Amino acid sequence: MAVDGDAGTHPARAMWQRYETLHAVVYFAPEVAEAMVRVGLKGFWMGYFGGRAAPMGPVGPELVTATFYNFHPSMPARAIPDAWSFATPAAVLEARTAAVGAALRRLLGDEVDGPAVAEAAELAARAAGACSPQGRPLFAAHLGLPWPEEPHLRLWHAATLLREHRGDGHVAALLTAGLGGLEAHVVLVAAGVVDAEQMRRARGWSEDDWASAERGLVDRGLLEPSGGLTEEGARLRREVEAVTDRLAMEPWDHLGDEATGRLHELLDPLARRIVASGELPYPNPMGLTPPG
Repeated sequence: MAVDGDAGTHPARAMWQRYETLHAVVYFAPEVAEAMVRVGLKGFWMGYFGGRAAPMGPVGPELVTATFYNFHPSMPARAIPDAWSFATPAAVLEARTAAVGAALRRLLGDEVDGPAVAEAAELAARAAGACSPQGRPLFAAHLGLPWPEEPHLRLWHAATLLREHRGDGHVAALLTAGLGGLEAHVVLVAAGVVDAEQMRRARGWSEDDWASAERGLVDRGLLEPSGGLTEEGARLRREVEAVTDRLAMEPWDHLGDEATGRLHELLDPLARRIVASGELPYPNPMGLTPPG
């Protein structure tokens, strides 16, 4: 299956670049950070961990560490479960959704109430609704939330479901490859996708943690002592990405080539408008690159 405008790119990856750009507004829009403070959460990271974990209920830091996968355990532990003493998960979710709605209205302007967003919302909802929750804990938690009524929020919710579905599959691919969250970051940096200091700062890993992971990857023959990927390391990274893409095909197989192509066509200008706003930083800790 080909997606127009992404020659040589796996269709699941081409779709991810579009819906992830839409979803990622929740992490970078000032409206969301301000809403988390208003609801009672303390600082950016409590808002991040509280907002993304809230669909699972008032969970502890262990579950957040396990499902988010790539943070040093101390980071969620500083935010969870304290977040639930300031605001209930339901209140966090309500504030988060309203703030995302306001942010998308600002970023998309007149397009937000147009027919393209409404059509994209319904196609994305069909795709997300076809995904199985088995082995996908974050996706399953979000699947239990009510669907918003406004088209732009329905589209954002569908994008969130699709990205958590893909993310759960990516964790499975990393586990199968024997790469923990820290090792996955080291590999990403070695591949030249993101900066090491940025990743350590954003995910809470110390220089000693990082150096220890590098030594382990060198011993496995995946990393050169100079910091670059070996041939085997590059092969393993390609394999992880290929498995991630394959595990993310469920919604697009269900939607079919024509409808998937149409959704790509509808999402592309929306994603590009968000990129053009400068709201999302590139490179970013998610490894997301602007739609090509």
